[in-house]
Amino acid sequence: MPAAALLASIGWKVIDRFHFGSRFALSPHGLGIAAGFLAGSYVFTYEARKRGYPEESYNSIILWALIGTIIGARLGYVFTHLSEYHNPANILKIYQGGLSQLGGVAGAILICYFVIRRYRLPFLPGLDAAAIPIPLGVVIGRIGDLIIGDHLGKPTSWLLAFKYHGGSLSGYDCTSVPGTCTIVLSGNRVQTITEAKATLVSSTGQTLGTGVGVHQTALYDLLLTMVLVLLLVFLNRKVRRTGVLFWTYAVWYGTGRIITDFLRVENRFLGLTGSQWTSTIVVAFGLFTLIRFALRPARTEVTQPVDPGPPAAA
Repeated sequence: MPAAALLASIGWKVIDRFHFGSRFALSPHGLGIAAGFLAGSYVFTYEARKRGYPEESYNSIILWALIGTIIGARLGYVFTHLSEYHNPANILKIYQGGLSQLGGVAGAILICYFVIRRYRLPFLPGLDAAAIPIPLGVVIGRIGDLIIGDHLGKPTSWLLAFKYHGGSLSGYDCTSVPGTCTIVLSGNRVQTITEAKATLVSSTGQTLGTGVGVHQTALYDLLLTMVLVLLLVFLNRKVRRTGVLFWTYAVWYGTGRIITDFLRVENRFLGLTGSQWTSTIVVAFGLFTLIRFALRPARTEVTQPVDPGPPAAA
């Protein structure tokens, strides 16, 4: 392996659990998701209040967003990994891992639509209120992914190649052969990672890729989303047309996922991952909407919704 590649790479010993005594342990992944959701919820309450949402509404929205996130994240993962679920009962075993971030966002938005309409509030301001909290939660959650070594991509020797320095990589078998982590991917491809190198081979044994390490797509996602959060904070400094903030988030983040997913070793459908297909649709619609906003400026922009009164009966 070239010395330059070794010097340019990054790496750390992954930690799959924080252990407290001999019987209790917490996953950094789960802690990252929880911390991200809490931080996003805090910002959402501020943004929702600015847009005229009454307190009783956004507290309810956050609760149902949590429920929608869990359901959507699980169903989104299961839908793109159906071959792994021969027993339907395993779908409920969330503790074994398997969540889709985009599925979680979609689930939260879908269920919150009905909650917001129940309070007779406009929906688009709620999406704008969530435009900063969602990517902020992603940034915090990705820290947990980095700690456990999740979302590893194809072998590479580029500047930010992730080198294995020990620990149990998420989804990999790192115990059968000490110092070697292996995972069987779709199409019976096998990826092997050691401290020396990473290799990806086909079901016939043909080498598909090799490098000093692998692409750490969670790191790429974190960096791209950090820039997105800064952009949204800048745009949010003054009143803008309702929907601009949310669709800016959707277009930026969706484009990033389309690009980074080419570096992943995920299941693919007609050449693209499930996230790429979803992101392509969202980005196309988002661009159409933003262009339409630019060509047809709003004559009157209502920044504060009218007092909605008490919520409608359930």
